[in-house]
Amino acid sequence: MTPMIDCVFQLLLFFLVASNFQEQARISGEGELGANLPSVSAAMPMVMRPREMIVNVDSEGDIYLDGERFSEEQVAQRFRRAQADNPGNQSVVIRGNEGADWKFVARIMSLCNEAEIQDYRVAVIAEDGVEE
Repeated sequence: MTPMIDCVFQLLLFFLVASNFQEQARISGEGELGANLPSVSAAMPMVMRPREMIVNVDSEGDIYLDGERFSEEQVAQRFRRAQADNPGNQSVVIRGNEGADWKFVARIMSLCNEAEIQDYRVAVIAEDGVEE
């Protein structure tokens, strides 16, 4: 008899708590949405990570982004815009030519810091030939 009474009390507590959540959702307006939402055929999930920005630096220090040559100021503007569009989620991969001075790669890293992009890394080729 005692286990049956315990089970009844558990069910009673469950329904009391569940009904309380429904009431709060109705009061706050989260329960129902009185709008006709549009349907789309190519929607992307909101949790998808933004596309990585790949920055190439050649041996002369020229900066290439998406296959086009950019000045430092233009790259800084692109970084700021990408960070504003994807706050805290934007990532940058810096690929410096082996013959390039380190100062060019460090300058791109500095531009990332100025734009508050924290997820940036320098791509290298490991000894086994795989890009990391």
